[in-house]
Amino acid sequence: MKTQFNILIKSRELVCKELEGLSLEQMHLIPNGFKNNIAWNAAHLVVTQQLLHYKLSGLDCLCSDELIENYKKGTSANKQFTTQEFEEVKDLLLGLPNTLEEDYEAGIFENFTEYPTSTGYVITSIDDAIAFNNFHEGIHYGIIRSIKKFL
Repeated sequence: MKTQFNILIKSRELVCKELEGLSLEQMHLIPNGFKNNIAWNAAHLVVTQQLLHYKLSGLDCLCSDELIENYKKGTSANKQFTTQEFEEVKDLLLGLPNTLEEDYEAGIFENFTEYPTSTGYVITSIDDAIAFNNFHEGIHYGIIRSIKKFL
């Protein structure tokens, strides 16, 4: 599992590197042909990781219910972050992978509710969820990079 945690940490570092130098205005822009913006994608990564790992394990998520409601699967970019709010999202992006690894090693993921993803893959364990989340992160990293080309 160490490899999976390293992939998640590296993925988040790459996402944060893509955010460097962008204004809030740029991060909230939705180019033609896209459904969401860079800010939504970044927050969506935080939320999805929490839902796949903690909620499906019957545990409390480590981000706010408001963030979950606004950035979970099926939502759209209908809210704009303040600078302070987006800094909090970036802190979660970088910090939560380490917390996940610590919690995994502490053995807190004892239960898991099976979850059929929209890709057709069924997640049946925390190990599956961690691997699937890395796949999901890669998709949204690519979307963020694509959106940047239109800024």
